[in-house]
Amino acid sequence: MRLKYFPILLGSMISLNALAQKAQPIQISLDAASQKATIKVNGKLFTEFNYPDSLEKPFLYPILASNGKTITRGFPLNPQPGDPTDHPHHIGLWMNYESVNGLDFWNNSYAIAADKKSHYGWIRTRKIGSIKSGTKGQLSYEADWHNQAKTVLLKEQTSFEFSATENQRIIDRTTTLTAHETVLFADIKDGFLGLRVAHELEMPVLETKKYTDASGIVTTVKATKDSSVTGNYLASNGKQGNAVWATRANWCMLYGKQGTDSTSIVIIDHPSNLGFPTYWHARNYGLFAANPLGQKIFSNGKEALNLQLEKGQSVTFKYRIVIATGKTRLSNDQIQAIEKQFQQVK
Repeated sequence: MRLKYFPILLGSMISLNALAQKAQPIQISLDAASQKATIKVNGKLFTEFNYPDSLEKPFLYPILASNGKTITRGFPLNPQPGDPTDHPHHIGLWMNYESVNGLDFWNNSYAIAADKKSHYGWIRTRKIGSIKSGTKGQLSYEADWHNQAKTVLLKEQTSFEFSATENQRIIDRTTTLTAHETVLFADIKDGFLGLRVAHELEMPVLETKKYTDASGIVTTVKATKDSSVTGNYLASNGKQGNAVWATRANWCMLYGKQGTDSTSIVIIDHPSNLGFPTYWHARNYGLFAANPLGQKIFSNGKEALNLQLEKGQSVTFKYRIVIATGKTRLSNDQIQAIEKQFQQVK
């Protein structure tokens, strides 16, 4: 009987050992003049929080794994060899949405013509709040979601918690959106928490395909031509690869090879979030996104949300992003142990 249960116990021991790794110190420094905060682990770059007024939203970029490999696409800010150049609005790790009172916050970038800009929203960071270094680094900010005339639709309050061990980096994001006027998040495809990954972590794109956004703008994603692309998706519901798109799951992992190491990126949905478990807008070309607000397209019309907030009403979202390196990907047991820990976050 003992032998029968040994593999389960071993898996649990591995998970607990991963969680018990010694915490490494986080250092956060703010450069207000450059509108940037730098987050380091033991003096080595982890990520940067960028909030320049010249760009359409704040974001974390670049993001590095514990072995120094960059897990985010370089383009358009710092193009790397092999980087695809589609979707220039995909920068690092960000949060926004395609239709807020009809304004498109998701697709806004330098590529939008000046005469079309009035159809697009802007997220401008208004204030950097608390900054704390230590075994857990903390950074908070306040931002306004507004139109091109700077009329505010939403007030955003976001806090990041950064933590690290020898082989893992973790980002916890908590965002509260408060309506400054009556706001409708129309049920739509492009949103909400987005990450654009490095070229090696994309899934192979077998054929060139065109994608059309809600404004009718067509973006072409070309078929993969090199062998360095090794990514694959796995969701908590057991689905893999392209089948993860438009599926609900508590968590989703993208994993692949960068050099000789395996990189695992896991995004975990929190059970308190609206629409839990979220739909995954996970594309083979490297867009890794959780969209709890756009349910119609993902369910083939069986569900619809169309979230409306009256003036003064708020909604809060919490996500955990885990970046791990090693000879193999994170196991399901390891992810479930991290998920259980995150579920206890209030």
